[in-house]
Amino acid sequence: MTFPDALSRRDAIVLAALSAAATAIGPRLAHADAAAVEAEIKKLYADKKLGSGRVKIDVPQIAENGLVVPINVEVESPMTEQDFVKAVHVYADGNPLPGVVSFAFTPACGKAAASSRMRLAQTQNIIAVAEMSDGSLFTSKVEVKVTIGGCGG
Repeated sequence: MTFPDALSRRDAIVLAALSAAATAIGPRLAHADAAAVEAEIKKLYADKKLGSGRVKIDVPQIAENGLVVPINVEVESPMTEQDFVKAVHVYADGNPLPGVVSFAFTPACGKAAASSRMRLAQTQNIIAVAEMSDGSLFTSKVEVKVTIGGCGG
C-alpha cells in the first residue's frame, strides 16, 4: 500500500471538519464537579457569604429517567419593594455545564417560585442560590439519584 505525498483537497477538508468537531465537542464531554459549581457562583457573587434556609428545592430523590427531571424552586420572601428575591440560579455538579437554569423575579411576581425540567447526566447534587434585594444570598442543595442516563450516560 502506498500513500500519496500530499492530501487531496477533499481529504484536507474532511480532516479539518473532524478536527473542528472534536475541538467543539470534546470539552462538553467532561462533567462539572463541586469546584466548577463553586467557580460559577464565585463569578456572580465573588466571596459573598451563602446563608442556608429560605430556599426550597423540590426534585424527585430518584429520577428514573435523567432526560426529563422536574424541578420546583421556591424562596421564602415577602416580595415587597423593600424585601424581595431578585434571582435564583440552579446548578448541577455532574452535568457537562454546571449552570442549569436562572430565574429572575420582581416584587410584582408576588411569590418567588418557579418550575422547569432539566436533564441530568448522572446521580448528582442540585444546588440553588437565591439572591435577595439587599444583596444577601441563600442556598440549598439536594442529591438526585439518576437510574437511567440523561445527557451523558
